Amino acid sequence: MAFRRRAKSHPLFSQEFLIHNHADIGFCLVLIVLIALMFEVTAKTAFLFILPQYNISVPTTDGELVQYHYGLKDLVTILFYIFIAIILHAVVQEYALDKINRRLHLSKVKHSKFNESGQLVVFHLTSLIWCLYVVVTEGYISNPQSLWENYPHVYLPFQVKFFYLCQLAYWLHALPELYFQKVRKEDIPRQLQCIALYLVHIAGAYLLNLTRLGLILLLLQYLAEFFFHMARLVYFTDENNEKLFNVWAVVFVVTKLFTLTLYILVIGFGLPRVENQALEPEKGNLFSFLFNHILFRMSVLLLVCLFQASVMWRFIHFQLRRWREYWHEQSSRKRAAACAKQPAKPLKRDSGYHENGVVKAENGTSLRTKKLKSP
Repeated sequence: MAFRRRAKSHPLFSQEFLIHNHADIGFCLVLIVLIALMFEVTAKTAFLFILPQYNISVPTTDGELVQYHYGLKDLVTILFYIFIAIILHAVVQEYALDKINRRLHLSKVKHSKFNESGQLVVFHLTSLIWCLYVVVTEGYISNPQSLWENYPHVYLPFQVKFFYLCQLAYWLHALPELYFQKVRKEDIPRQLQCIALYLVHIAGAYLLNLTRLGLILLLLQYLAEFFFHMARLVYFTDENNEKLFNVWAVVFVVTKLFTLTLYILVIGFGLPRVENQALEPEKGNLFSFLFNHILFRMSVLLLVCLFQASVMWRFIHFQLRRWREYWHEQSSRKRAAACAKQPAKPLKRDSGYHENGVVKAENGTSLRTKKLKSP
């Protein structure tokens, strides 16, 4: 981490220098922003990086409530938390995963997958607890109708907006980490696809003012992903232990069923009941205005259903292949065990016994040997 001793120094501004010191560089940039908070001249600019912007006071029966909406200044805040995510990534890698890897002595392929799953386990567990806290305190679980009531949800509580900004920052930080962590070329397309899907879904929920639905869906998604990557970590430590994969399979199916049900409930039945909203870009409902049209809603719902169906198909195909390999391995073990238990056939010997290297008959006389013709 920052200011630690290194066994080997690299030329300044070289590629190896950037890779080995990217966390320290990010730490210095974050430190500059924090120091800027101490001076009145730069404090206002520094707050753009740290705190969410576009706050507004909404009158309520109890007084005024400060809420937020999105805008271009959010990109500055996201940039700051990208550096925070890079620093935390390096801390987890150096002080946890690298120490475990030294004990396990994994191959290069398993080493890369272990690091990937280790990072995602920490992230998914943290996001899972944080997301659960938000949906419980905001009452989205106790009152499911709040997922579509008073749509579009232009104004967000502080913790909801901050959660979305941090989520976007984490998945954006994963792009340069592919370079910093020297990910194998074979794994880059798969990881880019995963990062792109998360960014599209999270940014889509944020810009289309579907943040309440997005929180519930992220909660379900992170729950399944946590069990999957946890099962991979357990498998790398003990290849005979695959029980957690069975738990992940059950959780995956249940969460996907809930996900599809929520999509149909909110987009198919909940949003059509909301009164049509006029197009008012100054209020931030520029994109959510599209959901007033049934053609757009049904197109989004169809795309979501097709995507979830493709995910389920890949999952079923993976499980069938895994079960075939399992039963093939079990049948091979049974055949090997049966062959080991089968008694060996006795060799057919000449009658009599051996004495001084000569075969004797039972009466003691030597057996007549055939003469061999010389070639």
